[in-house]
Amino acid sequence: MAIRYRDAGVNIDEADRVVAAAKRLARRTFTPGVLTGIGSFGASFALTGWKKPVLVSSADGVGTKLKVAFITGRHDTVGEDLVNHCVNDIAVQGALPLFFLDYFAQGRLAAGVAEAVLTGLSRGCKANGCALIGGETAEMPGLYAEGEYDLAGFIVGAAERPRLLTGDAIRAGDVLIGLPSTGLHTNGYSLARKLLFEVGGYTAGTHIPELGRTVADELLQVHRSYLKPLRALLDAKLLKGAAHVTGGGITENTPRMLPRGLAARIDTGSWRVPAVFEFLRRLGDVPLDDWRRTFNLGVGMIFAVGARDADKALTVLRRLREKPFAIGEVVGAGRRGPRVVYE
Repeated sequence: MAIRYRDAGVNIDEADRVVAAAKRLARRTFTPGVLTGIGSFGASFALTGWKKPVLVSSADGVGTKLKVAFITGRHDTVGEDLVNHCVNDIAVQGALPLFFLDYFAQGRLAAGVAEAVLTGLSRGCKANGCALIGGETAEMPGLYAEGEYDLAGFIVGAAERPRLLTGDAIRAGDVLIGLPSTGLHTNGYSLARKLLFEVGGYTAGTHIPELGRTVADELLQVHRSYLKPLRALLDAKLLKGAAHVTGGGITENTPRMLPRGLAARIDTGSWRVPAVFEFLRRLGDVPLDDWRRTFNLGVGMIFAVGARDADKALTVLRRLREKPFAIGEVVGAGRRGPRVVYE
Protein backbone atom coordinates (compact mmCIF):
# COMPACT_ATOMS: atom_id res chain seq x y z
CA MET A 1 0.00 0.00 0.00
CA ALA A 2 1.47 3.33 -1.09
CA ILE A 3 1.71 5.96 1.64
CA ARG A 4 1.47 9.58 0.59
CA TYR A 5 2.34 12.78 2.45
CA ARG A 6 -1.39 13.40 2.86
CA ASP A 7 -1.70 10.12 4.77
CA ALA A 8 0.68 11.61 7.35
CA GLY A 9 -1.65 14.58 7.76
CA VAL A 10 -0.09 17.12 5.37
CA ASN A 11 -2.24 18.40 2.52
CA ILE A 12 -0.02 20.07 -0.09
CA ASP A 13 -3.03 21.10 -2.20
CA GLU A 14 -4.48 23.02 0.75
CA ALA A 15 -1.08 24.64 1.31
CA ASP A 16 -1.00 25.74 -2.32
CA ARG A 17 -4.37 27.44 -1.85
CA VAL A 18 -3.01 29.30 1.17
CA VAL A 19 0.07 30.42 -0.75
CA ALA A 20 -2.11 31.69 -3.59
CA ALA A 21 -4.13 33.76 -1.11
CA ALA A 22 -0.94 35.01 0.53
CA LYS A 23 0.44 36.23 -2.79
CA ARG A 24 -2.77 38.10 -3.60
CA LEU A 25 -3.07 39.73 -0.17
CA ALA A 26 0.63 40.58 0.09
CA ARG A 27 0.66 42.43 -3.24
CA ARG A 28 -1.77 44.95 -1.76
CA THR A 29 0.90 46.01 0.73
CA PHE A 30 3.92 46.24 -1.60
CA THR A 31 5.93 49.45 -1.52
CA PRO A 32 8.61 50.63 -3.99
CA GLY A 33 11.32 48.94 -1.93
CA VAL A 34 9.98 45.42 -2.53
CA LEU A 35 12.14 43.56 -5.06
CA THR A 36 10.75 40.02 -4.87
CA GLY A 37 7.26 38.63 -4.55
CA ILE A 38 5.90 35.95 -2.23
CA GLY A 39 7.35 32.56 -3.10
CA SER A 40 11.05 33.33 -3.31
CA PHE A 41 13.43 31.53 -0.95
CA GLY A 42 14.21 34.89 0.60
CA ALA A 43 12.48 38.26 0.32
CA SER A 44 14.49 41.23 -0.95
CA PHE A 45 13.95 44.86 -0.02
CA ALA A 46 15.87 47.89 -1.31
CA LEU A 47 16.76 50.48 1.30
CA THR A 48 16.88 53.72 -0.70
CA GLY A 49 16.58 57.39 0.17
CA TRP A 50 18.23 57.11 3.58
CA LYS A 51 21.37 59.00 4.63
CA LYS A 52 22.48 57.24 7.82
CA PRO A 53 19.93 54.47 8.32
CA VAL A 54 19.80 52.26 11.38
CA LEU A 55 17.71 49.10 11.04
CA VAL A 56 15.38 48.37 13.95
CA SER A 57 13.73 44.95 14.23
CA SER A 58 11.34 43.13 16.51
CA ALA A 59 9.59 39.76 16.74
CA ASP A 60 6.39 38.99 18.62
CA GLY A 61 3.29 36.84 18.81
CA VAL A 62 -0.39 37.30 19.60
CA GLY A 63 -0.32 35.12 22.70
CA THR A 64 -3.40 33.43 24.14
CA LYS A 65 -5.69 36.01 22.54
CA LEU A 66 -5.66 33.38 19.79
CA LYS A 67 -7.74 31.17 22.09
CA VAL A 68 -10.59 33.68 21.81
CA ALA A 69 -10.31 33.54 18.03
CA PHE A 70 -10.53 29.74 18.18
CA ILE A 71 -13.64 29.84 20.38
CA THR A 72 -15.46 32.39 18.25
CA GLY A 73 -14.24 31.34 14.81
CA ARG A 74 -13.25 34.98 14.14
CA HIS A 75 -9.78 34.97 12.64
CA ASP A 76 -9.58 38.21 10.64
CA THR A 77 -8.41 40.50 13.47
CA VAL A 78 -5.47 38.65 15.07
CA GLY A 79 -3.21 39.39 12.09
CA GLU A 80 -3.87 43.09 12.49
CA ASP A 81 -3.17 42.75 16.22
CA LEU A 82 0.21 41.24 15.42
CA VAL A 83 1.27 43.85 12.89
CA ASN A 84 0.24 46.80 15.05
CA HIS A 85 1.99 45.38 18.11
CA CYS A 86 5.23 44.95 16.16
CA VAL A 87 4.92 48.40 14.55
CA ASN A 88 4.54 50.01 17.97
CA ASP A 89 7.57 48.18 19.31
CA ILE A 90 9.91 49.66 16.71
CA ALA A 91 8.12 53.02 16.46
CA VAL A 92 9.04 53.83 20.08
CA GLN A 93 12.67 53.72 18.94
CA GLY A 94 11.96 56.22 16.18
CA ALA A 95 11.76 53.70 13.33
CA LEU A 96 9.44 53.68 10.34
CA PRO A 97 8.25 50.16 9.45
CA LEU A 98 9.64 48.83 6.17
CA PHE A 99 8.59 45.21 5.88
CA PHE A 100 6.95 42.38 7.78
CA LEU A 101 7.15 38.58 7.73
CA ASP A 102 4.74 36.21 9.43
CA TYR A 103 4.79 32.67 10.79
CA PHE A 104 1.50 30.75 10.69
CA ALA A 105 1.38 27.10 11.81
CA GLN A 106 -1.59 24.79 12.09
CA GLY A 107 -2.02 21.11 12.91
CA ARG A 108 -4.29 20.61 9.92
CA LEU A 109 -4.18 23.44 7.43
CA ALA A 110 -7.53 25.10 6.67
CA ALA A 111 -7.27 27.51 3.76
CA GLY A 112 -10.28 29.56 4.90
CA VAL A 113 -8.84 30.16 8.35
CA ALA A 114 -5.39 30.94 6.98
CA GLU A 115 -6.81 33.41 4.47
CA ALA A 116 -8.76 35.20 7.22
CA VAL A 117 -5.56 35.55 9.29
CA LEU A 118 -3.66 36.76 6.23
CA THR A 119 -6.39 39.31 5.52
CA GLY A 120 -5.76 40.86 8.93
CA LEU A 121 -2.02 40.84 8.35
CA SER A 122 -2.45 42.53 4.97
CA ARG A 123 -4.83 45.13 6.37
CA GLY A 124 -2.46 45.97 9.22
CA CYS A 125 0.56 46.25 6.94
CA LYS A 126 -1.30 48.43 4.45
CA ALA A 127 -2.49 50.81 7.18
CA ASN A 128 1.05 51.21 8.53
CA GLY A 129 2.80 51.59 5.16
CA CYS A 130 4.60 48.32 5.76
CA ALA A 131 5.14 45.67 3.06
CA LEU A 132 4.17 42.08 3.78
CA ILE A 133 6.98 40.41 1.85
CA GLY A 134 7.22 36.86 3.14
CA GLY A 135 6.69 34.35 5.87
CA GLU A 136 6.14 30.71 6.68
CA THR A 137 2.93 28.68 6.48
CA ALA A 138 3.38 25.31 8.14
CA GLU A 139 1.15 22.28 8.57
CA MET A 140 2.30 20.14 11.50
CA PRO A 141 0.03 17.21 12.35
CA GLY A 142 0.02 16.23 15.99
CA LEU A 143 1.65 19.41 17.25
CA TYR A 144 -1.46 21.61 17.53
CA ALA A 145 -4.93 20.76 18.76
CA GLU A 146 -7.68 20.44 16.15
CA GLY A 147 -8.71 23.89 14.87
CA GLU A 148 -5.85 25.71 16.61
CA TYR A 149 -2.82 27.51 15.24
CA ASP A 150 0.05 29.75 16.24
CA LEU A 151 0.85 33.14 14.78
CA ALA A 152 4.02 35.20 15.10
CA GLY A 153 5.68 37.99 13.16
CA PHE A 154 8.95 39.71 12.46
CA ILE A 155 9.22 43.38 11.50
CA VAL A 156 12.09 45.52 10.19
CA GLY A 157 12.09 49.29 10.19
CA ALA A 158 14.62 52.06 9.79
CA ALA A 159 15.50 55.37 11.40
CA GLU A 160 18.07 57.99 10.60
CA ARG A 161 20.75 57.64 13.25
CA PRO A 162 20.29 61.21 14.64
CA ARG A 163 16.54 60.59 15.03
CA LEU A 164 16.76 57.37 17.02
CA LEU A 165 14.74 57.53 20.21
CA THR A 166 17.02 56.26 22.94
CA GLY A 167 15.54 58.10 25.93
CA ASP A 168 18.92 59.64 26.73
CA ALA A 169 17.43 63.15 26.49
CA ILE A 170 14.81 62.49 29.18
CA ARG A 171 15.30 64.51 32.38
CA ALA A 172 13.58 64.84 35.75
CA GLY A 173 10.65 67.21 35.38
CA ASP A 174 9.67 66.01 31.91
CA VAL A 175 5.97 65.38 31.38
CA LEU A 176 4.50 61.96 30.57
CA ILE A 177 1.56 61.92 28.14
CA GLY A 178 -0.66 58.88 27.72
CA LEU A 179 -2.82 57.73 24.83
CA PRO A 180 -5.79 55.39 25.32
CA SER A 181 -5.69 51.70 24.43
CA THR A 182 -8.41 49.79 22.63
CA GLY A 183 -9.13 47.25 25.33
CA LEU A 184 -6.62 44.62 26.41
CA HIS A 185 -4.59 44.83 23.19
CA THR A 186 -2.61 41.56 23.15
CA ASN A 187 -1.60 41.16 26.79
CA GLY A 188 -3.07 39.62 29.91
CA TYR A 189 -5.29 37.15 28.07
CA SER A 190 -4.31 34.12 30.14
CA LEU A 191 -5.59 35.88 33.26
CA ALA A 192 -8.57 37.45 31.48
CA ARG A 193 -9.71 34.09 30.08
CA LYS A 194 -9.40 32.42 33.48
CA LEU A 195 -11.41 35.17 35.15
CA LEU A 196 -14.14 35.36 32.53
CA PHE A 197 -14.56 31.75 31.46
CA GLU A 198 -13.58 29.83 34.62
CA VAL A 199 -14.26 32.13 37.56
CA GLY A 200 -17.15 34.08 36.04
CA GLY A 201 -18.57 31.21 34.01
CA TYR A 202 -19.25 33.44 31.02
CA THR A 203 -19.18 32.35 27.38
CA ALA A 204 -17.81 34.26 24.42
CA GLY A 205 -21.35 35.20 23.43
CA THR A 206 -22.41 36.48 26.87
CA HIS A 207 -23.51 40.11 26.75
CA ILE A 208 -22.25 42.00 29.78
CA PRO A 209 -24.28 45.18 30.39
CA GLU A 210 -21.45 46.82 32.31
CA LEU A 211 -19.24 46.54 29.22
CA GLY A 212 -21.98 47.24 26.70
CA ARG A 213 -20.90 44.34 24.48
CA THR A 214 -20.32 40.60 24.42
CA VAL A 215 -17.25 38.98 25.95
CA ALA A 216 -15.96 38.13 22.45
CA ASP A 217 -16.40 41.67 21.14
CA GLU A 218 -14.55 43.03 24.15
CA LEU A 219 -11.66 40.59 23.97
CA LEU A 220 -11.22 40.80 20.19
CA GLN A 221 -10.87 44.58 19.98
CA VAL A 222 -7.89 45.23 17.73
CA HIS A 223 -4.57 46.26 19.27
CA ARG A 224 -4.18 49.75 17.79
CA SER A 225 -1.16 51.31 16.10
CA TYR A 226 0.33 54.50 17.51
CA LEU A 227 2.61 55.16 14.56
CA LYS A 228 0.89 58.34 13.31
CA PRO A 229 0.74 60.26 16.62
CA LEU A 230 4.27 59.19 17.48
CA ARG A 231 5.65 60.35 14.12
CA ALA A 232 3.78 63.64 14.47
CA LEU A 233 5.52 64.39 17.79
CA LEU A 234 8.85 63.25 16.40
CA ASP A 235 8.51 65.45 13.30
CA ALA A 236 7.61 68.40 15.54
CA LYS A 237 10.82 67.73 17.53
CA LEU A 238 8.85 67.41 20.76
CA LEU A 239 9.41 63.76 21.62
CA LYS A 240 12.14 62.60 24.00
CA GLY A 241 11.03 59.02 24.51
CA ALA A 242 8.13 56.60 24.18
CA ALA A 243 6.96 53.41 25.86
CA HIS A 244 4.59 50.87 24.33
CA VAL A 245 2.49 49.52 27.20
CA THR A 246 2.42 45.77 26.60
CA GLY A 247 3.10 42.78 28.87
CA GLY A 248 4.03 44.13 32.28
CA GLY A 249 1.70 47.09 32.04
CA ILE A 250 2.65 50.64 32.94
CA THR A 251 4.73 49.31 35.83
CA GLU A 252 7.31 47.46 33.73
CA ASN A 253 7.17 49.21 30.37
CA THR A 254 7.54 52.87 31.35
CA PRO A 255 11.05 52.35 32.84
CA ARG A 256 12.23 50.86 29.52
CA MET A 257 12.47 54.36 28.05
CA LEU A 258 13.99 56.04 31.12
CA PRO A 259 17.71 56.61 31.72
CA ARG A 260 19.23 55.11 34.84
CA GLY A 261 18.48 57.13 37.96
CA LEU A 262 15.04 58.28 36.81
CA ALA A 263 11.56 57.04 37.58
CA ALA A 264 7.98 57.79 36.56
CA ARG A 265 5.41 59.28 38.89
CA ILE A 266 1.98 58.22 37.63
CA ASP A 267 -1.17 60.14 38.55
CA THR A 268 -3.81 57.42 38.75
CA GLY A 269 -6.59 60.00 38.62
CA SER A 270 -5.47 61.45 35.28
CA TRP A 271 -7.40 58.98 33.14
CA ARG A 272 -10.49 56.83 33.41
CA VAL A 273 -9.72 53.12 33.59
CA PRO A 274 -12.07 51.34 31.13
CA ALA A 275 -14.81 49.23 32.64
CA VAL A 276 -13.38 45.91 31.44
CA PHE A 277 -10.31 46.22 33.67
CA GLU A 278 -12.32 47.06 36.78
CA PHE A 279 -14.69 44.21 35.92
CA LEU A 280 -11.82 41.72 35.67
CA ARG A 281 -10.29 42.92 38.91
CA ARG A 282 -13.53 42.40 40.82
CA LEU A 283 -14.13 38.97 39.30
CA GLY A 284 -10.97 37.55 40.83
CA ASP A 285 -10.24 40.04 43.60
CA VAL A 286 -6.95 40.58 41.73
CA PRO A 287 -4.29 42.26 43.90
CA LEU A 288 -3.56 45.85 42.86
CA ASP A 289 0.11 45.28 42.01
CA ASP A 290 -0.68 42.20 39.93
CA TRP A 291 -3.48 44.03 38.14
CA ARG A 292 -1.15 46.86 37.19
CA ARG A 293 1.58 44.49 35.98
CA THR A 294 -0.78 42.36 33.88
CA PHE A 295 -3.04 44.82 32.04
CA ASN A 296 -2.51 48.15 30.28
CA LEU A 297 -5.49 49.62 32.23
CA GLY A 298 -6.54 51.71 29.24
CA VAL A 299 -3.12 53.22 28.45
CA GLY A 300 -1.50 51.89 25.29
CA MET A 301 1.34 54.38 24.78
CA ILE A 302 3.25 56.85 26.94
CA PHE A 303 5.30 59.76 25.56
CA ALA A 304 7.96 61.75 27.39
CA VAL A 305 8.20 65.45 26.46
CA GLY A 306 9.83 68.50 28.02
CA ALA A 307 7.72 70.39 30.54
CA ARG A 308 7.79 73.50 28.33
CA ASP A 309 6.66 71.47 25.33
CA ALA A 310 3.79 69.62 27.00
CA ASP A 311 1.04 71.98 25.80
CA LYS A 312 2.41 71.93 22.25
CA ALA A 313 2.53 68.15 22.30
CA LEU A 314 -1.05 67.89 23.53
CA THR A 315 -2.16 70.27 20.75
CA VAL A 316 -0.37 68.20 18.08
CA LEU A 317 -2.06 65.03 19.32
CA ARG A 318 -5.51 66.59 19.54
CA ARG A 319 -5.22 67.80 15.96
CA LEU A 320 -4.96 64.12 15.03
CA ARG A 321 -8.21 63.53 16.96
CA GLU A 322 -6.35 61.70 19.69
CA LYS A 323 -7.45 61.95 23.32
CA PRO A 324 -4.17 62.49 25.17
CA PHE A 325 -3.82 63.10 28.88
CA ALA A 326 -0.93 64.13 31.11
CA ILE A 327 -0.43 60.91 33.04
CA GLY A 328 2.52 61.95 35.21
CA GLU A 329 6.08 63.18 35.23
CA VAL A 330 9.67 61.99 35.33
CA VAL A 331 11.32 62.13 38.75
CA GLY A 332 14.58 61.10 40.32
CA ALA A 333 14.83 57.49 41.52
CA GLY A 334 16.60 56.21 44.57
CA ARG A 335 19.29 53.57 44.18
CA ARG A 336 16.87 50.76 45.11
CA GLY A 337 13.58 52.61 44.81
CA PRO A 338 10.75 51.69 42.43
CA ARG A 339 10.99 52.90 38.83
CA VAL A 340 7.26 53.66 38.75
CA VAL A 341 5.40 55.34 41.61
CA TYR A 342 1.60 55.51 41.59
CA GLU A 343 -0.11 58.43 43.33
